[in-house]
Amino acid sequence: MAKTDLKEKKILESVERGEWKSVSRLKSEKQRFGRYAEAAFRKDRRINIRISGKDLMALQKRALEEGIPYQTLISSLLHKFVSGRLKEKENLAGR
Repeated sequence: MAKTDLKEKKILESVERGEWKSVSRLKSEKQRFGRYAEAAFRKDRRINIRISGKDLMALQKRALEEGIPYQTLISSLLHKFVSGRLKEKENLAGR
């Protein structure tokens, strides 16, 4: 079996397990990700950070689910946080 066939088989099995979902509001989702892509090209600074391997893997997995590069996801999260659109979730049990 060719590599492409193996990949296709894995995708088909994933679909059959119900791991895929339809995108409602496709037009608005395309626009949202288009804005992410535009923002990715407007970057004018570069930084280097150290994070745990576990966190990086989780970010990469989430970015893959969202269909965007993980660096774009990180940049988007940072932008949302500094602009006040992303808030830290309160630990209700501990407060």
